[in-house]
Amino acid sequence: MMKKDIKTEIANRPPVVVVLGHVDHGKSSLLEAIRDFKITAKESGGITQHIGAYEVEEKGKKITFIDTPGHEAFSAMRARGAEVADIALLVVDAAQSVQPQTKEAIMAIKRAEIPMIVVLNKIDLPNANPEKIKGELAKSDVVVESFGGEIPSVEVSAKEKTGIDELLDVILLVADLQELKPELGVPAEGLIIESYMDGGKGPIATAIVKKGILQNKDIIATDIALAKIRHLEDFKGMPIKEASPSQPVIILGFDKVPAVGERFKSYATAEEAMAEIKKEIPKREVGSTVIDSDPSKKTLNIILKGDVYGSLEAIEAMLKNLPQDKVTLRILKSEVGEINETDAKLAEMSKAIIVGFRVKIGNTVLQYMRNDLDKRLRIKTFTIIYELIQDVRNSLEKILEPETTRDDIGKLKTLLVFWGEKNRQIVGGKITEGQMKKGLKLEVFRDDRKVGTGRIINLQRDKKDIAELKKGDEAGILFEGNIKIEKGDIIVAYVEGRKKGEL
Repeated sequence: MMKKDIKTEIANRPPVVVVLGHVDHGKSSLLEAIRDFKITAKESGGITQHIGAYEVEEKGKKITFIDTPGHEAFSAMRARGAEVADIALLVVDAAQSVQPQTKEAIMAIKRAEIPMIVVLNKIDLPNANPEKIKGELAKSDVVVESFGGEIPSVEVSAKEKTGIDELLDVILLVADLQELKPELGVPAEGLIIESYMDGGKGPIATAIVKKGILQNKDIIATDIALAKIRHLEDFKGMPIKEASPSQPVIILGFDKVPAVGERFKSYATAEEAMAEIKKEIPKREVGSTVIDSDPSKKTLNIILKGDVYGSLEAIEAMLKNLPQDKVTLRILKSEVGEINETDAKLAEMSKAIIVGFRVKIGNTVLQYMRNDLDKRLRIKTFTIIYELIQDVRNSLEKILEPETTRDDIGKLKTLLVFWGEKNRQIVGGKITEGQMKKGLKLEVFRDDRKVGTGRIINLQRDKKDIAELKKGDEAGILFEGNIKIEKGDIIVAYVEGRKKGEL
């Protein structure tokens, strides 16, 4: 099919949709539900890896979904000026509430200036309360149609796969209102949304075509990479000859791995393409904003390995948002690929933790770990970004010094004082607050000023030993401490504890 033939066949291009929201409100499960619901089992079974995007068809019209790790990657693409999507789905758990990350996603969508559809997920749960969520969203200036606003909302259950058809219909309606006309009579342009290095095939990129028709054998370039396309695949990994606007496509033939969020453009010759490529590859900002030179702080070193650059970018953005007032997080290395021997050696030398996301551990490293009796090499792998971030947070808290806590238990006003010997004396008084217990630590106050400390060696009432006395009771205390108590002193009993450090 020639490019000129396609121009008359496509009225509107398919909408490109991004799904954003809080980490556990069901973004991934919604994307999976849509894919499983609308793609046949035979077709779905052929999808063997995460490529970052897929297409579904509803009532004869196509919709492209970008499967990014979250609003961090979306925002990172937007920061490069990349027009990522036409419509955003804001997913909110109908059984919970609007969370801080929900609000961050709202801000990302508003900055992108694209239409929003509110998706109230987990509507199948007995405690789901969509009206409550709508009210909370209104406070963040997201007013849905049923509340008098202009933003459509749809109730779904990703788990039960209900509401999916209605959601797709709303997406198509919003897309029709936008009149997304394709530009076909121009050189092909698009956006890299995923990229990685394949051991057998070389650099591989997933792209969304934005303009023109991308064809096999085309010459394209990003800011840093050149490709003489040798092979195109659709999102299911099937060979195709060309890709039209809004279509996700897998590209083989790059000379190096392009960066996520980069634009690409087709050129007539390799010379023209080379002239557009920047001479120096921009350095990825790995660790630059998390390294703190304060020598008084403890530091956690990590080596980060991911399946694709988009995942790494999202993880780094979230790690850099972890509080570092008390402890420093240093990313020594961040790259795509399996955990290898080089990573292991660097981890041992720097006492770092290796953190992997959707990657395998190399056989050499696995063998070393089996022989590592001292367990000096620490490697953790994850398939869910939220769990990875939480584990790093826990590791940061573990290296903090435990914090000393104090709870006041009771107060006693001294009424009688009997001199004792050395650092002990017997005092009598009335408990005015709380309780007194044998063994508790004490502070002694005189005229509202702390004058000494000690502890309860023994506790009596009516000359009988007793373990505990409460407010209103008269008590005799065998006091041991560094001060001679006087009549009228206030004695405060307290307990100390230690809790793990918090960021």
